Amino acid sequence: MFAVPDNTLLRPENPALRHPVRVALEVAADRDQWRHLLRYDPDERFATLVSKDEQQEVWLMSWLPGQRTDLHDHAFASGAFTVVGGHLTEAVARRAPDGRAITELHSLVAGQSRVFGPGYVHEVRNEGPDPAVSIHVYRDAARAMRPYHLDPLSGPIPG
Repeated sequence: MFAVPDNTLLRPENPALRHPVRVALEVAADRDQWRHLLRYDPDERFATLVSKDEQQEVWLMSWLPGQRTDLHDHAFASGAFTVVGGHLTEAVARRAPDGRAITELHSLVAGQSRVFGPGYVHEVRNEGPDPAVSIHVYRDAARAMRPYHLDPLSGPIPG
């Protein structure tokens, strides 16, 4: 145990230094912040901006069964996403050091998160029987999606 001197100042936390997973989890837990924004679109995945400042954008997304993104990266943005409810599958496409194509599958349920950075190529889909909801945090650049296609031998190719 230790004592904190009386003249110690508590500095406010710098939001830019908080890990994006932490931000996503905090927003996911504060349902009053985004509940009124939540919609389900039968034709395509729903996405809406929850908050934005100089450091980051926070987005709410809903996924009906079968909805998905195409294979993409987020250009120069880094960040994370957290599943609030339901089940999502993330497929990450990359090229191994020896040049061969690798696809990794990550199954995510409520409370689980994934982190991404510039050039991180993935697709996200709802393969489950129930709707899914997720919170996404984008840093260092605005939310963007650059398309890719998957060459089975050499991996993800822009375009």
